[in-house]
Formats: sequence, structure tokens, C-alpha cells
Amino acid sequence: MSDSVSTVSQPAPAHAPVTWSDPAREAAFHDWLAQVAPGHGLDPASLRLASADASFRRYLRVDGAQGSRIVMDAPPEREDCAPFVKIAALMAEAGLNVPRVLEWDAPRGFMLLDDLGTQTMIEVVQPQAPAANQQLYLRAVDALVSWQSASKPGVLPAYDEALLARELSLFPDWYLQKHRGIEISPALRQTLDAQFGLIVQRNLASPSVYVHRDFMPRNLMIPRDPAEPRLGVLDFQDAVYGPVTYDIACLMRDAFLSWDEEFVLDITVRYWQRAVKAGLPVDPDFGEFYRAVEWMGLQRHLKVAGIFARLTLRDGKPKYLADAPRFIGYIRATVHRYRELGPLARLLDEIEGSEPVSGYAFGRL
Repeated sequence: MSDSVSTVSQPAPAHAPVTWSDPAREAAFHDWLAQVAPGHGLDPASLRLASADASFRRYLRVDGAQGSRIVMDAPPEREDCAPFVKIAALMAEAGLNVPRVLEWDAPRGFMLLDDLGTQTMIEVVQPQAPAANQQLYLRAVDALVSWQSASKPGVLPAYDEALLARELSLFPDWYLQKHRGIEISPALRQTLDAQFGLIVQRNLASPSVYVHRDFMPRNLMIPRDPAEPRLGVLDFQDAVYGPVTYDIACLMRDAFLSWDEEFVLDITVRYWQRAVKAGLPVDPDFGEFYRAVEWMGLQRHLKVAGIFARLTLRDGKPKYLADAPRFIGYIRATVHRYRELGPLARLLDEIEGSEPVSGYAFGRL
């Protein structure tokens, strides 16, 4: 899903039953599972729901002779699994801990994968003690640097001007207009177009690498084996070739978890140091790099505020919009930090409340 936050996965309760809205698809699934089960020593009776996300995919868990496995249920008319397969191979080649594709029925949209575990990084984070999470976040940074270090042009779709602009349009279309009921007048449209154009150009000025696009604790897994230093990486199917600033902005300005500025700076500078050492195309001046990260984060947060409104209003998933204040807080903090974003700052102050947000307001909202 090109404009979705595909990684908003919701773990299912233990042993949650699998239900089907389409009897034909249910029959096709059980036919497929019966075919692949013997070769992998699977126990079809152990099938249960593992998680679902903001797209049309869902994940099931099934026990086997060599441990549990994950089944991806992705209706082919709704989801294209080819990018997942391609990017899983790219990440494995880059040394990341990603699930292997063990079986894939492309016409029917069923896939058998390694099971990287049941515990996500966000489940072990200690939100009230930022420093206690440093080593965990540095494991995420190591995975990110490995991924970016494998980058080659022409392999993944470009995160280009058209895609960035289309994502930004979600904010006025869904958050302002449909969620907040604000009419997009010609004057407002002109202001938004000018500000969005500035954001896009600033972000396109950053060199390009492989971008996971939703690199955050909900998509990073704690390995079952304590001796495995690498976090598992999931939900990478929307990966692109784009700004080197994107994934670190995503990691530290999370959809579901906020940190104070001190911790954000600490991990970002440590990422930057590792990136410089690895020869990645980050700005040699950390201050300039950090400003670029903020502009990239601003683009993402405007997009996600629109997506969360769309998930609520179009797709009937209201839990996502409950996190919108976090994104509006990120957005307002950034626009108040940069004079050239003054028109957008004034607009948001008018919509969200007249009190300006501190430039260092990355605290918990």
C-alpha cells in the first residue's frame, strides 16, 4: 500500500482463532495449507491469529516440527506480495535478521515465513527511563546502518518528488478537510502548496539510500535466541530508495512512542557517527544532518496524520486517530523551529490552538 503506514501491526491475543469473511478464500487457504504442511512438519490444528495491520494483510501462526512458522494472508487483488519477497532477499543479503520466504502461492496470496518471535521492541521499551533503552536502540541503529550500507540505485522504487507530494496531500485531504472539517480555500491551498513544495525540496536535497519506510519499534523483533544480537526486522514491503534521513527520523519520532529531546539527540548522533564510519552519505556536520532529519520527520508526520484520519474515517479503525495529537505535536514543534515554515506554523496554531509549541517539545503527549 503505497500511501499507508503498513507497519501498524496489532499483536493478537494468544491462541486467537482464525475467522474468515469469505468462504471461498477460507477453502483455498486450507487447501494450500494441507499441501505445504507435510514438507514443513506443520500442525494445521494449531493455526491461530498472530497479528493484523493497517493494510489488508494479516499474519497467522502455526506450530511445526522445527518450531512455529508465520503465514501471511494477503488477498492478491488487494496486496502485491512481490515487493515483500524481493526486499526480504535484499535485507538478508545485507545481513539483516528477516524472515525467510519458505513457501509462496502468488496467485492465491498465501506465504509461509520464518517466525522471528512474539515480542516486539516496543513491548520491552521503558518509556519512563530513556537512558535504559540506549543499547536496545543502538541495536536498531546497527540494523539500519547495515541496510543502508547495502544501497544501490535502480533496485527499489525512487522516493521522488511525485511520491513525497502525494503523501503530503493526505494531510489536507484527510486530516484537515475530512477530520477537522476545514474547507480548503484557494488561499489555504496556495499556502499549503508553497509550504509543502519547500518541504519536498529540502528532503530531496538529502542523498538517497535504501529506506525501510516504517522503521520503528513495532516492526523490530526481540530474537528468541538471547545470543542473537540482531533485532528482527518486519513490514519492509514498502521500501524505497530515498533520503538517508528518513528511517532515523522514523525511529526516533515514532508513531506510538515519544522521547524527550535529549534521548532523540543521543541516539541520532550515535547513528550519525556509525553512518559516517560506514561511509554513508550523511552530512559531515551533525547540526546540518539533524536539521535535515527534522525536515524529513515533518514530511512523515504530516503524511501519517492524514493516514490515521483516513484509517478512522474510511476504514473504521478509530484507534489510529487517537495517536494524532502526538503527530500534531511533532509537526508544530518543528514548524515553530524554522522561520521559513512560519505560514504553516500560523495555520496549525489557528487550527490546534493559539499557544505556540516550544521548539524542544518532543516530550510525551
